[in-house]
This record gives sequence, structure tokens and C-alpha cells, in this order.
Amino acid sequence: MKELSQEEWRDQLQKDKDAVILDVRTEEEIEEGFIPGAKKIDIYKGQGFIDEVEKLDKSKNYYIYCRSGKRSAQACSILDQKSFQNTYNLEGGFMEWEGDVEGDE
Repeated sequence: MKELSQEEWRDQLQKDKDAVILDVRTEEEIEEGFIPGAKKIDIYKGQGFIDEVEKLDKSKNYYIYCRSGKRSAQACSILDQKSFQNTYNLEGGFMEWEGDVEGDE
């Protein structure tokens, strides 16, 4: 896992043709808005989260975020343990996100 600042995360994401954005927040949090194109898997689903993660393509690069950066760091660790090669945690999470947002109208 690499911790990336908001700017590093956004810049690297734009250049990465193998990028997958992963939102690990709850449904209630996602209703407040999300980063466009994000795949949503709630980390609080426990084994359900693990089951969904195991379906993901390990050759992709995963840009993971939550509300503040703590759950996404946990998610990165889980993916790392499952042999995913590249996971990137968004420092400060969605609370500090200044990029595009969908679903917050």
C-alpha cells in the first residue's frame, strides 16, 4: 500500500489506464456523494467485503478511499494480503476530496 496525498492520488489516477477506484464506505455515506466511476464495496460487510474483493482483477491498480482514510488503509492491507500488487490509499479520505463528485445533488 502507498499513502498518497489528495493531489498525488488524483494525478496518478488520471494517468493510470489500469486504475480502479474503490469506495469502502457505507451506503449512507455514499448517498452524500462519491468519486465518479468508483466501485462500491462496504468494508463493514466483513466476509461479504472479502468475498467481493476476491472477485476483483489482481492485475489492476486499486485507488481506495473512505471517509477519512482509516478504513481505506485497512482495505489496502486486506487487498495486499490477497496478493494485489498495487493499492493506493487516499490520505484524508473523501472529507478532504476536492475533485469531481457524483450523487450529491
